[in-house]
Amino acid sequence: MTKKGRILGPRTAAQLGLSENHIFVDTNVLVGGYSGKSGFQKDADCLHYLFSLTGKKLYISTLSVAQLISMFQKKYSNEEIIGMVRDLQHRFTIIDFTNRDIDAALVETGADIEDNVQYVLAKKQKCRIVVTNNYKDYRALQGIQVFRPTEVRRLPR
Repeated sequence: MTKKGRILGPRTAAQLGLSENHIFVDTNVLVGGYSGKSGFQKDADCLHYLFSLTGKKLYISTLSVAQLISMFQKKYSNEEIIGMVRDLQHRFTIIDFTNRDIDAALVETGADIEDNVQYVLAKKQKCRIVVTNNYKDYRALQGIQVFRPTEVRRLPR
């Protein structure tokens, strides 16, 4: 399968044990989608589409939740942030990460170490698809399909 110039053979995905039904959403999409700002409408639309998919399992990381809380701490009340986190807990499976995951991320080939951590966690949950605004940071990583928020409607319902 080809996605944005990246060839992913079926054997590669099968060898990695990745599933097209497992979708990992990167922090930047969550922050944009939950910000409520019109400049991030594409992220909100992306999340709404992902929430409407049947037969797909959505994943985020504890790192993403912590980053969202940190970024919104000065913009929203604690009650609003708690509501967002509860919504995330309801809509996503949230992946914990360990020292072993951090070590694995430090040897990955991606230029952005935080995105390497997210990639390692996505692989840990057998996610074949990653949705992110940082396409360039994920494109060099093996065995995944990278979708921008504006591209998720190509995923079958």
